[in-house]
Amino acid sequence: MTKSEHAPESKSVKVVALVTALCLLGDSLLYVALPIYYREVGLQSLWEVGIILSLNRFVRIPINPLVGKCYQHVTLRTGLLIAVSLTLVTTIGYGVGYGFLVWVILRLLWGIAWSFLRLGGLFTVLEEATDSNRGKLMGQYNGLYRLGSLGGMLGGGILASFIGLSATAIIFGVLAVLAIPYVLRYVPSLAQERTGQPEGDSTEKKRKGLYGRHAILAISSGLLLALFLQGLFGSTLSLLMLEHYGETIYIVGMIVGVTALSGVLQGVRWVWEPFLAVLFGHWSDGDRGRLPLFILFLIMTALGYGAMVLSLPLIIWLAAVIVVMVASTALTTLIDALTSDVAKGQDANRVMTSYTVFLDVGAALGPLLAYFLLDIGLSLTFVYLSSAVIFLLLAVQWGWCYLRDPFYRHDSLRKAV
Repeated sequence: MTKSEHAPESKSVKVVALVTALCLLGDSLLYVALPIYYREVGLQSLWEVGIILSLNRFVRIPINPLVGKCYQHVTLRTGLLIAVSLTLVTTIGYGVGYGFLVWVILRLLWGIAWSFLRLGGLFTVLEEATDSNRGKLMGQYNGLYRLGSLGGMLGGGILASFIGLSATAIIFGVLAVLAIPYVLRYVPSLAQERTGQPEGDSTEKKRKGLYGRHAILAISSGLLLALFLQGLFGSTLSLLMLEHYGETIYIVGMIVGVTALSGVLQGVRWVWEPFLAVLFGHWSDGDRGRLPLFILFLIMTALGYGAMVLSLPLIIWLAAVIVVMVASTALTTLIDALTSDVAKGQDANRVMTSYTVFLDVGAALGPLLAYFLLDIGLSLTFVYLSSAVIFLLLAVQWGWCYLRDPFYRHDSLRKAV
């Protein structure tokens, strides 16, 4: 089937992103509600809450390769139906399940569901995209599915305060049913539309697609970005704010706790994500390509991390945090698109599966690395300045690729020649 025979351009990408958003509602709800209502569902301590909230990420590390292999034998439609079915079980389970063991099982099942959703979304973008719109579609996918995070945290948090965690979770579980008819109607079902792998792809090409220097650079960069942006930044922002300004901050005539302000700051990202992710992705499809933008945002992130360790007036410090979060939106979309560029025409299933595995490894190791360094006596200033150096080194590496590697020169300038 050719792209002209698909539903209108990017229809499948939008549908898969919105299906993913619906499925994310219950998971995102837990991050704001479970620490408050954990005793109501049979958990005994906040230590157990921490395990429950992180378990799904760790289980995805071994599960992603298995799900990738599964997608070699089932269609995107089937994989996403599996994901929606598991979401129904887990999200409604959050409403009726009781006790630590039950919640462990629910979070393990959600980890499997998310692997099907994430890989299914990436494969959909690969199938629908061309060289002229891959960045835009990747941004569209990333931006739209994160509406689920916004809805789960904001809407779910408000709803849970009125009707409780259990009732809210059941409502979100029922909402996931709405995804099924859209998956059946709009998601491709033919086998050749699964991975973007060309017919007759040899073992040598598959090996090159997974282990070649271009794939290694993209995957390793994704790991580092997940480690320092998703894992480390999110888990230490409130600590850094506490170190600079104390437990409470006087802002716009109100006294605000640093924990609350940190949560609001990180939640704001989900508001702009659907718009900025598409914009950055669209810009990267232009004549200059993705690398100049990618390098620019790496440098901006390094400067933002450097500024955040300084004792600045609060408004300037908050501006640095916003710069880092905007750059994070751009970098997440651009590294997804760069990896898709490498994967297209190779063994896309293997490349993208490996990519998602390393993203999860990075995101899971980020908090562990940060608190290990703090535990052995190193300061947050050291942690953030070291992270800034890593971002600058990545910018140098990708800059060298842009200037010297014919593969990237062709990819970046393909529309100008």
